[in-house]
Amino acid sequence: MLRNTLTEENYLKAFFHLANEKNEVSVNEISKFLNVKMPTVNNMMKKFAEKKWIVYESYKPIKITESGRKEAALVVRKHRLTEMFLVKKMNFGWENVHEIAEQLEHVHSPIFFDKMDELLDFPKMDPHGEPIPDKDGNIISQDFVKLSQCKLKSKVIFSAVTTSEDDFLTYLNERNLKLGQKLEIEKIEKYDLSMTIKIEDRTETLSHMVCEKLLVKL
Repeated sequence: MLRNTLTEENYLKAFFHLANEKNEVSVNEISKFLNVKMPTVNNMMKKFAEKKWIVYESYKPIKITESGRKEAALVVRKHRLTEMFLVKKMNFGWENVHEIAEQLEHVHSPIFFDKMDELLDFPKMDPHGEPIPDKDGNIISQDFVKLSQCKLKSKVIFSAVTTSEDDFLTYLNERNLKLGQKLEIEKIEKYDLSMTIKIEDRTETLSHMVCEKLLVKL
């Protein structure tokens, strides 16, 4: 069995992040996401169609097949397991693991990642609250909403973030905001929609932009 190339895995990961409810994505979306030219994307999609990962027709949305969806999920599995291992077993901060995981996700050794999974006691989420696909590419559904969508006096649990950018996670660290904390919305500014949040025995005022990136469970 031929191994997927690094470039192929990056395209597969783009599928995972961009696909809509119908498992479709456009060439233009992939081009922007990967910062590559559209003719290059089209050439790769022809190869993917040969591998039965997609149904590809010119000028139509790309339809990701079940095998393509699984291949994409397995790349993401390697990335998210690596992030969790770096945090739980090597004491990295959650803001320092993304770039390392970007490199290790291309290791071609299922038993390596299965062992990592076992050592972590089979986690369901990565350090950023994102679900870790299982060995068959299945993902548990999440019932999270953006903090920005919550109403005044809502009591929620901070469960995930929508981005793993270093600067954003460092910002959360500086405010001692961590996954699993209970939050209560004490005030919503009408002018800029910023929120004053009660976290245990203290309060923090968060901009609307930050609240858009925090996912919570009601």
